Amino acid sequence: MSDLKQLARTIFHQALADCSIARSLDRVLRTTSNAAGANLILDGCDPVRLDQLKRVRILSIGKAGSTALDALLSRLPLPPSCDVRGVLIAPSPPPNLPAAIQFFPGGHPLPNQTSFDGATAALAMLRAVADAPPNETLCIFLISGGASAMMELPLDAAISLEDTVAFHRTLVASGATIVEMNCVRKHFSAVKGGRLAVAAGRAQHISLLISDVPPTHLDALASGPTLPDSTSVAQCHAVIARYHLLTQFPPAVSRFFASPNLPETPKPGELHSPCCTLLDAEVFAECARTSAVSLGFHTVVDNTCDDWPCDAAADHLLDHLRQLRREHSRICLISTGEVSVKLPHPSGAGGRNQHLALYLAAKLQPADAPIAILSAGSDGIDGNSPAAGAVIDNHTLAEESQRIAAQQALAAFDSYSLLNSLNATIVTGPTGHNLRDLRILLADARANFPDVQIVFTGRTPDPYQPSSQGRRPEIYQPRPKA
Repeated sequence: MSDLKQLARTIFHQALADCSIARSLDRVLRTTSNAAGANLILDGCDPVRLDQLKRVRILSIGKAGSTALDALLSRLPLPPSCDVRGVLIAPSPPPNLPAAIQFFPGGHPLPNQTSFDGATAALAMLRAVADAPPNETLCIFLISGGASAMMELPLDAAISLEDTVAFHRTLVASGATIVEMNCVRKHFSAVKGGRLAVAAGRAQHISLLISDVPPTHLDALASGPTLPDSTSVAQCHAVIARYHLLTQFPPAVSRFFASPNLPETPKPGELHSPCCTLLDAEVFAECARTSAVSLGFHTVVDNTCDDWPCDAAADHLLDHLRQLRREHSRICLISTGEVSVKLPHPSGAGGRNQHLALYLAAKLQPADAPIAILSAGSDGIDGNSPAAGAVIDNHTLAEESQRIAAQQALAAFDSYSLLNSLNATIVTGPTGHNLRDLRILLADARANFPDVQIVFTGRTPDPYQPSSQGRRPEIYQPRPKA
């Protein structure tokens, strides 16, 4: 028999398998030929004359950097004479990395020396082609989540690596949303908030995005290194004030932000930077929905609680599942996005997904059974733990001693140790994706569940097309957040 926890794991892993960067590239990238020559066509971007290109510069950054670079290089139809060079800043290199691509293992969740080195190499590569004839040079930016830490260089050269690490650590622990954090990062950095695209000068450039941010805030992805910045210095100061950050930053960083002459970032209308989104959380949710429907669940997608505080998001989702169970005996509630947490100091081992899962395990009532809840990061990394997340059910905290231990772990933000001891953690290792988090809530009124053999088919249904049932996913439209 397969229980609900096993089914939740199946849905999560199948959704990961179905989010293919390679297939997404095949969807948006193509070539055409006519009497004038060959063109590279990318959805949403101007055609690029391939026969005129003399040099291509590729910058691939973030947790999906290696996967995206490998997929692009195998699909980019360039003239043999074209000079191709690049910089890769990612957790690890792909197999057979070309010698012309420099690799830097940038730090995450905090920057390291190679984060500085990679940013310096990227700027040097772009500035070297900034004045070349535009039709002869193409810069391709492959951008995925995690790059805010993996590629970093302070705008103020006097700020040290040690102070930069402390700056990032303070932001991550502040409880600010990802959009708020990246607003501050953009105004701190020499390679964020559109400044990397500015360094490319006159060269043609395109950005391919594997997004872990809300679709309305694409310039928050990796702190927007190539996109015009929709935030301002005033908004940056407001975030710093809201979370009382100025007194928490290192003195050198506080002086930088307190300066009356804090430089503004390039804005829409000032920077033309064409981009195309390859994958995002909405695609991830649709892949999960397709998998859940194939297992016989009535499935609803509810992304309302994106960027909510962890406990508020958890309460909302559990309440929504309880409502749905009044109408459906076999239900799957899917939610993508991220929740915010404010870390105690010091904090234990864990991350927002395990914290949410353990919080919900402690909230379950006997009437909720049978139920299973999974929360995990698409990148395979949850906070400072080796797990991607966790899956719990109504048996996870069956004993009073376990419920007491759960409250202690939640207070210390130390969920990993307890969940791991209960065999509730999900360990995938780095996945090569970064499409935000996925939460799966399953309930079934029946006593038994069908046998499910976990085989990841790699079927990659096209998430941009209607499902085989001829309908789009049911999207929950709830009351506005208070």
